[in-house]
Formats: sequence, structure tokens, C-alpha cells
Amino acid sequence: GVHTVEATGIDVAFESFGPEGGVPMLLVMGLGTQMIAWPDALCADLADRGFRVVRFDNRDVGLSTHLTELSAPSPVDTLLRREPPPYTIDDMAEDAAGLMDGLGWGDAHVVGASMGGFIAQSMALRHRRRLRSLMLVMTSTGSRRVGKPTPRLAGRLNARRGVTDRTSAQSVAVETFRAIGSPGYAFDEEYVADLAGRSWDRAHDPGGYLRQLAAILAQPDRTAALQRLTIPATVIHGLDDPLIAPSGGLALARALRGSRFVGYSGMGHDLPRELWSDMADQIQLLADRADARS
Repeated sequence: GVHTVEATGIDVAFESFGPEGGVPMLLVMGLGTQMIAWPDALCADLADRGFRVVRFDNRDVGLSTHLTELSAPSPVDTLLRREPPPYTIDDMAEDAAGLMDGLGWGDAHVVGASMGGFIAQSMALRHRRRLRSLMLVMTSTGSRRVGKPTPRLAGRLNARRGVTDRTSAQSVAVETFRAIGSPGYAFDEEYVADLAGRSWDRAHDPGGYLRQLAAILAQPDRTAALQRLTIPATVIHGLDDPLIAPSGGLALARALRGSRFVGYSGMGHDLPRELWSDMADQIQLLADRADARS
């Protein structure tokens, strides 16, 4: 079931998998995407390996607090630094750290995907003693020089503005993931549409999406800071990712000392079902390496 804890003045909704005494693992999801986008089967696989897995809704999505009183600047104004974002990636990292406090976790293995990878990096920089390991999936350093999306995807950032009901939410999601998903794997339209429908049922907030986008566009380049980290890390990236180009993941792997880079041919900007088991293997390998070192 879904539970909430108060963190940094907001309510953070979360779900748990696995034994209560299991090794703590926090899953952090991406832009405008609810925690249910972490596949149940992947969470269950990790739980079966002895992890206490927690996935949660970031602020402004799902069942966590929506900051509707805050307006989001236009993406152009944010990019040009004309107007600050309503909150930052660091603020979202503090939400995640506050969730760990509420769970009674002193530390945890942290897995971040896409924007969740930005949040996980900020957690590592601000609370480095609390991260046992750092798994970064289809994400980048914050530098505008790497991880650039292909130009044809620019319009996808505004596609959600056309969502007016559950059916259109499903249609937009299917169109979006046809564009950014994994060309090397079968497109699971039924799964994408079901996830979009359930996300609509839980909460629909286009303003929250724009506020999160503003936080992303205003984030700093973390490359130099990441070079000072010694947390065991693995970077996973799709070699056919059109939204965050593989150069972003490679830059992360170069910045994080002693990290491993795992590139999947045919993977785009999603989590293809065929790779769930292998990703779980990679997560366990990293956790085992980190726990053995400590």
C-alpha cells in the first residue's frame, strides 16, 4: 500500500517491497513520472534478492504534495537564466533524504533514472555518507555540452499540454514513448497505455511537470563536484537514447572515480522489459561491491 511521510514540509508518498529488515534501496524516478513507472516486476525481483525497496512520488507528481501555489517560468526564460525555477534539483534531493529520515534509514543504495539520476547525484553530493552506492540510469551530469537530445524531440516536452482526459493521456504517452523508447526492443503499447492510464487516475498535474522541468533546466554542471566522490557507482545508459544522448552517461562514468559504465545497444530512454532482469543483476553487483568495501 501507499504510505506518506513528511519531509521538508511536504508529504512524500511511497511504497515498499521486500523484507522490513532487508538492505535499504531507494528508487528515484524522472520528469513528470510517478513511482509506478518503476516496474512492479523489477521491484519484486530486487526484493527477492533481499533488498527493502522503496519507490516514491517526487514532489508535484502522483500522491505526493503538489505545489500548485508556485508558477513555473517558461522553459526559455529558465534556460536563459531570466527567471529562477520555483524549486531546484537540490530541493528534490532533500525530499528524498527526508524520506530516508522518515523511514529510519541511516543510509541506502540509491538508484536514479533520468531526472531521478540528477536527484540521486545531488543526494550523493549533499549527503555522501548516506549513500551506500549510486546507480545512475539514462541520465547526465547537468552539463549542457553532453547528453543533448536530438532536435526532433523538442516538441515532445510540450506534448502534455494537449492532455485533457484519460484517453488523451494514454495517446500522448504512447506517441512519446514511440519517439524516445528503445528501438532495439518490441514496443509494448499495452503496458505504456496502462501505465499512463493509472498515472492519470492517481493524479494529473501539467503544472507540476513544468515546475519539475524548470528545476532540470536550471540545474548546474556537477562534473567537477562528482570527481570528488568516492561512492561506488555504476552508470547504465541506452546507446540509442534520443532524449539524453549516451555522451551524458559516458561523461558521468568518467567523472565518477572507479565507476562502471554499462551500455545497452538498442535501448532508448525507457526501461525495456527484456532488460529488467539484467538491470537487477547490475544493481545487485554494485550493491555487493559497495557492501563488501564497507
